[in-house]
Amino acid sequence: MSQRTWFITGISSGFGRRMAEILLNDGNRVVGTVRDLGSVRDLQAAHGDHLTVHCLDLTDGAQAITAVVDAAFAAAGRIDVVVNNAGYGLFGAAEELTDEQIVHQIDTNLLGSIRIVRAAVPHLRAQGGGRILQISTYGGQATNPGASVYNAGKWGIEGFMEATAADLAPFGIGVTIVEPGSAGTGFRTGGARVAESLAAYDGTPAAMVRRIKDPSLPSVGDVDKMVTAMIATVDRPEAPRRLALGSDSYRYMHDALTARLSELESGKETAFSTDLPKAD
Repeated sequence: MSQRTWFITGISSGFGRRMAEILLNDGNRVVGTVRDLGSVRDLQAAHGDHLTVHCLDLTDGAQAITAVVDAAFAAAGRIDVVVNNAGYGLFGAAEELTDEQIVHQIDTNLLGSIRIVRAAVPHLRAQGGGRILQISTYGGQATNPGASVYNAGKWGIEGFMEATAADLAPFGIGVTIVEPGSAGTGFRTGGARVAESLAAYDGTPAAMVRRIKDPSLPSVGDVDKMVTAMIATVDRPEAPRRLALGSDSYRYMHDALTARLSELESGKETAFSTDLPKAD
């Protein structure tokens, strides 16, 4: 693996933390963001000038995000890879969630990632290219009961990134959407937020998310293998559009896409019947 400079949001835990560790151990330079600078003091002590850390919350708004990204590129000179990793899960039926919870989720998982990309692209264009990795989830292609707002943010960012990939291809900027399944990152037991439950949903499919913080629930994916696969995409001549990680991710996405295609095909006759008559 070639040594590069990486910008990664959310390196205090989860995939972001492990990615930073692996990259730094291999001699790469990392510019990372955290909400609490104290959460990565050990990394800073171990890696010195190879690690630069900025304090940033993705809900701070476009001006704050742009200032951090601009400072990162100015200090590094060149950043080869931008990784949109920071985010969290919000779970519960739609009416169980408060407006404040919904706004914060979308502001973090969707708008925050969009703002990072918008801030980074002018620098990537000016330097002649680079890569963007968007950490999503199989929930960006498939849905689960009790995850409507979380799915909304992930489907939204996947649509944004897929369209943006086409916009950026002429500038030598590759985009990869990463769709992990379950893994022992602490996403469920640590960062996930669960709505206050309504009795109306007791015993319904939406109620299953109330157990999401249960540490006894199994995970399928190996965190190190997943992170290594993410990093490896940057060595490919062309960025893969999507990267599914974990057999559970593959199954959920395969089943969802198969069902959606079947539903589309079943409505083909109706779709074609609504065209204007063909000119003679």
